[in-house]
Amino acid sequence: MKIGLDIMGGDYAPAEAIKGVQLFLEQGADPSVHLLLIGDADAAAPYLSMLDAHQHRFTLVQASEVIGMDEHPTKALKEKPGSSIAMGFGMLQAGKMDAFISAGNTGAMMVGAMYTVKTIEGILRPTIASPIPREDGTFNLLLDVGINADCKPENLVQFATLASLYMELVEKRENPTVGLLNIGEEEGKGNLLAQATYPLLKENAQINFIGNIEGRDVLCVKADVVVCEGFVGNVVLKMAESIYHIFREKRNVQDALLDDFNYEIYGGTPILGINSPVIIGHGISHSLAFKNMIEEARRMVSSNIIDSFRKHFSTATV
Repeated sequence: MKIGLDIMGGDYAPAEAIKGVQLFLEQGADPSVHLLLIGDADAAAPYLSMLDAHQHRFTLVQASEVIGMDEHPTKALKEKPGSSIAMGFGMLQAGKMDAFISAGNTGAMMVGAMYTVKTIEGILRPTIASPIPREDGTFNLLLDVGINADCKPENLVQFATLASLYMELVEKRENPTVGLLNIGEEEGKGNLLAQATYPLLKENAQINFIGNIEGRDVLCVKADVVVCEGFVGNVVLKMAESIYHIFREKRNVQDALLDDFNYEIYGGTPILGINSPVIIGHGISHSLAFKNMIEEARRMVSSNIIDSFRKHFSTATV
């Protein structure tokens, strides 16, 4: 299994990315995983000694260019074919690796995913999903969290299906429940999108739909998958991040549940619905986040989730 990692992506590149590789390799990593570290050799040189004991487990792939966080995604990918992100997607498309990870320019990652790896046939739009901690120490999966601000009911149904398969096959959550995020539990509640989506989810025998859930349920053990359009999902996600920032980092409140709000323990955000596993990391990711992104990619590849997506949507009508 070959997993590509953009070591130039993120605010603390390449140091934290390489430290994350070290963590992954030193904490009982799957011996079948070989890491392709894509980035500038000169920039990486001061940190590679940390991996001296694991030289057979990684290969450094030279990438002379970097796409900055503030660059226009499409323009940068065209003008910088030697960048770590462009080369990563090129290798993924060519079958030289099984998954790709970056904490770099999010727009460039989305453009690369859409136009290089491309959407699985039958899927209207790919989606990004984020774990949201819940009170029992596990997590719910929230989607979409930003790339689909405006959606049609059919999009939300597909998001629910993608997330259900992901939770079942990658996270080993048996028969995951699905809730539609709404302003009330009653079937007739919500805006036009929610009202039109509800019956489609209800009639879909391939997902375990439990009905509407409210904002107060997002952190509870109620629905394993929480579905909404990207506008609402992004607001919920950013609010969850602020809870950790305010209560742990600013007020130093000590609580086990608060620990679970640390985004680094979840790694990154998978793009669901494309032809290869791609994971986007937070720009401020440190070593723990990179380590967990690699582990998440490993689980996605091992589960054959992409083949399951293709099989499902080759016969699905919605």
